[in-house]
Amino acid sequence: MWKIAIIDDERQVLQGMKRAIPWDELDAEWAGEALNGEEGLELIRSSAPDIVITDIYMPVMNGLDMIEQLRNEGYCGKIIILSGYQDFEHARQALRYNVTDYLSKPISVPTLKTILNKVAQELMEEEEKRIKQDELQQKLMMYEPFIEKEWVKSAVAGTLDSSYRNEDRLPEPYRFWAESKHVVIGIDLIRDVRTANLSLPDWSLFRFAISNIACEIARETFGEIEYVELHGTRAVLILHPEACCSQQELEKELGDLGIRLIDCIKSYLNLVIRVGIGGTKDDWTEMPDSTEEAFRAIDLRARRVAPAYDLFAYSEEMRSDQGTIVIRPAKFYFELAGAMKASQETQAQQLVAQYIEQLKEQRGITPDYVQMLAGELWGIFAYCLYEVGMVLDDIFPNDQIVKEMVGLTLPEQLSEWLTAKISVIFNSRQWRGNSKHRQAVDFMTQYIHEHYADDMTLADLADKVYISRNHLSIIFKNMTGETFNTYLTRVRIEKARELLLERNMLVYEVAEQVGYKNVPYFSTLFKKFTGMNPTELIK
Repeated sequence: MWKIAIIDDERQVLQGMKRAIPWDELDAEWAGEALNGEEGLELIRSSAPDIVITDIYMPVMNGLDMIEQLRNEGYCGKIIILSGYQDFEHARQALRYNVTDYLSKPISVPTLKTILNKVAQELMEEEEKRIKQDELQQKLMMYEPFIEKEWVKSAVAGTLDSSYRNEDRLPEPYRFWAESKHVVIGIDLIRDVRTANLSLPDWSLFRFAISNIACEIARETFGEIEYVELHGTRAVLILHPEACCSQQELEKELGDLGIRLIDCIKSYLNLVIRVGIGGTKDDWTEMPDSTEEAFRAIDLRARRVAPAYDLFAYSEEMRSDQGTIVIRPAKFYFELAGAMKASQETQAQQLVAQYIEQLKEQRGITPDYVQMLAGELWGIFAYCLYEVGMVLDDIFPNDQIVKEMVGLTLPEQLSEWLTAKISVIFNSRQWRGNSKHRQAVDFMTQYIHEHYADDMTLADLADKVYISRNHLSIIFKNMTGETFNTYLTRVRIEKARELLLERNMLVYEVAEQVGYKNVPYFSTLFKKFTGMNPTELIK
């Protein structure tokens, strides 16, 4: 509700204005009156009105001096000057003080209503903008850890935009990276019969448990570390060894860490992992190279660190001049998984095409390597579908896939095979509207209808249905034709309309009843969805 104060030395004007202002229509209330600028200052300081209507020529302190003092004190409300004199100099000063309007006495009631309606609309728009900015600020604060986590993931996977690859753009918690060395440890969870049958919630719990175990063990030796889940079964530990540590000492510490990781995850979780150790880098922008080296060591199994352990370390002999590929499959895997989970078929196909073109330019590509890539990528497809509640085997029988992979010996064959599979996945009935997706959306719509007055976000419901927020947004829009926020708002406004028509509650009570604490913002949304103000509906 807007508060209006009037400053004028003529009591007749004060009384006439009070009678002429359409208080209900403006959703406004009387904030007080004053007979001169000095009294007006005190009134405005104490009551903080949203709108001030003031004369210029008044005793003790004139209107312009009062306005200047208010602006100097930081008052940001709307000010309307209503003067019996037309003076260019006064109008120029009023403009300098950011006065909303400059009117001449006498003023007609229709003109007054028009001006006040315009000012109220401006206030409403400003309030809506402020609320959105506050909400955005709160969301930014709430999502800051998530944003930083995504930044770290991009930095270690090699997908960070080039404009962010300098010391000045390092987020505050990671400024120490500029003075540290860096080693990436790759962790690859082996999918066996047990893990293949895990439900999505159980799979998420195991991944969480692995991260806790890995971080606890790594911090004992390396202190400040980061753990990042990349895609599917793969994750990384980012370590920052001390500069005084010799290479021989570091290799021993890394080897001991890898053995403990394998032993502890097997002992506590009964899960089997492979561990790869990337090369040590002096600059944090080189961490993607260490990531690639760690997983290349796992894939090639060329340098086993300890007997009887799937623990491998990168060596210089693995470089391309010895016939091994140098392009980054970890980055490609990361981007492809993101495109799949976001239902971006075109981008997924483009990523495959670009990667295969790079692959064809490399030396030393064997049929075994092509088939290894096919298996890795098929695992990513399975993970992406698994995360949104689908089973890849429901679309492609596993026996058929195994036979097809054996026949893949060239990059061109791999490209055709992947392109065809992606097309089938995205056009499958399961992907476009599988039963779990329908159940998730049905649950969401029912939940909205039952809890529309509560604070809720898409992220809250994503946690309840075990589907990622971004993918759930796409699913909901595809099945309802509306975004989550639009659907929630429409349900709230429809309920508000029902309550208003019952005529048992005031507008602000109805707004609170359907989840809006800010009445002007509620009125704006109500008019947007119904074409009328709440007060017009109940007249």
